[in-house]
Amino acid sequence: MNLQYQLKAGSYYLYDMRDQPSAVTGERRFKLKTDLLAIAFDLYTGEVHQHGTPSRIQSWATTARRRLRAAGQWQAAEDIIVISGPFPVEEINKCLWIRGYCRRMFQRLASLPHGKLQPRAGTRQQAHGSQAHSKGWQRRAA
Repeated sequence: MNLQYQLKAGSYYLYDMRDQPSAVTGERRFKLKTDLLAIAFDLYTGEVHQHGTPSRIQSWATTARRRLRAAGQWQAAEDIIVISGPFPVEEINKCLWIRGYCRRMFQRLASLPHGKLQPRAGTRQQAHGSQAHSKGWQRRAA
């Protein structure tokens, strides 16, 4: 639970909560700032492998799949899923903190609200599906 994303001014900021806040500003240094977030995880276990900017995570997933296939681990390569989009911050943090949560979030992906829209009091938020980087909603062969 040391890593935590926060949404500020329309961008996702990743913080390591073990870092001490600045004595001057009272703020922690952020580890990452991005407008969209991507998460690579194992479809079978729900374990998060990587998270961060979509281009870096896609690159990591392509390389990991290639290496797994070269080692003869075809199913493990197929089980690497990358999702990206403006996810709700609470959902992102649950993926980091709760083992296997990412698989549950993936099953509800189409019904998740847009992560950067703040719900107004007394109104329902419209659901905007985030992108799963694969063929349709199925696994992607690299």
